[in-house]
Amino acid sequence: MSERKAQHVSDLSDGGDHGYDVVVIGGGAAGLSGALTLGRARRSVLVIDSGRPRNAAAAGVHVYLGREGATPGTLLADGREEVRSYGGRITQGTAVSAERDATGFAVRLADESTVHGKRLLVTTGLVDELPEVPGLAGLWGTDILHCPYCHGWEVRDEAIGILGTGPLAVHQSLMWRQWSENVTLFLHTAPEPSDEEYEQLAARGIAVVDGEVTALEQTDGRLAGVRLAAGTVVPCRALGVAPRWVARAGFLATLGLESAEQVMSGTVIGSYIPCGPTGETAVPGVWVAGNVATPTEQVIGSAAAGARAAGAINADLTAQDTRLAVAARRVGSAFSPEMEREVAERVLSDRRHGL
Repeated sequence: MSERKAQHVSDLSDGGDHGYDVVVIGGGAAGLSGALTLGRARRSVLVIDSGRPRNAAAAGVHVYLGREGATPGTLLADGREEVRSYGGRITQGTAVSAERDATGFAVRLADESTVHGKRLLVTTGLVDELPEVPGLAGLWGTDILHCPYCHGWEVRDEAIGILGTGPLAVHQSLMWRQWSENVTLFLHTAPEPSDEEYEQLAARGIAVVDGEVTALEQTDGRLAGVRLAAGTVVPCRALGVAPRWVARAGFLATLGLESAEQVMSGTVIGSYIPCGPTGETAVPGVWVAGNVATPTEQVIGSAAAGARAAGAINADLTAQDTRLAVAARRVGSAFSPEMEREVAERVLSDRRHGL
């Protein structure tokens, strides 16, 4: 660690009895990026990490400039080390509730301990609720895929199936077609495509198979095919699905923050916590970033959102620090422009003389 970085660390409070400047709830890309930004701003930060990263099963993180193909574990381990190098603290735990206290917020964890922060940055991500097809969950993140930008290159030119579960199944099929000429839409529980949609699928060479999918066929632990209710097995190397994305934010209900429905093209695809451009929520002092706020965000976007929210939080804390400093200065003495000019001139004079 450089001498300059070591000085950053030595100057930071560890929270102590008065809590932290910011408690970050969620230890993924958004949370660690936010914590890193705040640590470099010399704020005391605690990251609460449940240890359940959404992308743990994936072989690599993609479309992340400079870290293309890094394993999710490696990316997070490096991020934790960077946060710690600037004085940030990381603890494993799960938040179960949050309430206001005298200086900000009290966050209660599943082990019944409580941590305190002046501000909260919530980056808990989401839960993927998968369709109920036997064998699906066991292949999630390897051969069962949801995002072509995250996984399409790895299964390019393979036989790719799309499990239809809603009105967006045709859209999903047309998207995956960019990565392979061999795409099959299994209608499963999706509505019948319209005449226009059938024409689009035919024009792109996408096969459409009726009937519900009842099982997945595997060979050596990898997806080999899709079994239909009629008993037919259609060979398949990868299967695109559309899980329901549910925000991990139930603990925010004690603050009055509720999730809203995430809608795409008129279809509800999950839930999220509404926020402003920098992640500010309807509850002053609480910010959100990453998939808990934007379910469709990729890892690099979540990291950027965490940094953006952290900048807004630091600005908010700076404004509060200034208000408190002004109030303390005015105790016992009247403010006047003349007095402030005298103080400013004296400070500048001392600095010029090295005092």
